[in-house]
Amino acid sequence: MTLEILICTIDNGIQNVKNMLLAPINGVSYLISWQHSENYKIPETPLSLIRDDVKIVTLKGKGLSRNRNNALRHASGDICLIADDDCSYKPEYFSSVINTFAKDNTLDIATFQMSNFYEQKNYPLHSFNLQKFEKGYYTSSIEIAFKRTFVQGRLWFNELFGLGAPVLQSGEENIFILDAVSMGLNCRFFPITIVEHNHQTTAISGASKPGVIMAEGAYIYIAYKWTWTLRLILKAHRLNKVNHLGLFNNLSQLIKGIIYIRKNR
Repeated sequence: MTLEILICTIDNGIQNVKNMLLAPINGVSYLISWQHSENYKIPETPLSLIRDDVKIVTLKGKGLSRNRNNALRHASGDICLIADDDCSYKPEYFSSVINTFAKDNTLDIATFQMSNFYEQKNYPLHSFNLQKFEKGYYTSSIEIAFKRTFVQGRLWFNELFGLGAPVLQSGEENIFILDAVSMGLNCRFFPITIVEHNHQTTAISGASKPGVIMAEGAYIYIAYKWTWTLRLILKAHRLNKVNHLGLFNNLSQLIKGIIYIRKNR
């Protein structure tokens, strides 16, 4: 069983990728999706990335979900692990991902834990099916791994969500899992650390940004068909504890997200 790390980067972020690569490991490879923004002058590929276990594909334009989909389109490993250019790994992290899928051949998508000095996420202490998220749990893209043959060509990141999207600047990972569950894929969380990421996630760093708040509203509307109105008020209250923008200001942005996704979905 092979593992492929799907690394998304844009422009000069390619210079960071060398810090992610471990010494060659049998059965482990890296696919780098290198996105180029408008007017970016493409330099030569860093020599440190010219390795037998590294493949680079390119993509013009912007949008993290577009970049994730480009990586997914070119993936070839049995198991794929989503990554950004500021992640760090240890050999045992890769072994944990492979072993998790090897132990359960019915597993299609697995989410794990990250170690983050700046942001302490609260994870359940037990594994559970992602058909219903445990209270307080949310996933990050770099915690997601999947069986390629059950995802490739069937499931994509929604390009209306995520950094660089036209309006909704986060939430692509939650929509990805939601779509996977809706398709009947077997998705589970495992309380196992598989990546280090010592930077704030968008959910925290962007808590005051309209595009991030709007994405929260759009996700609530899609995910909770019958209870989204009550959840929206609760979310506005919780956001205010973090960003202090005011209950009604947060609620207004959440509703704008719903209006947008209803028009464009």
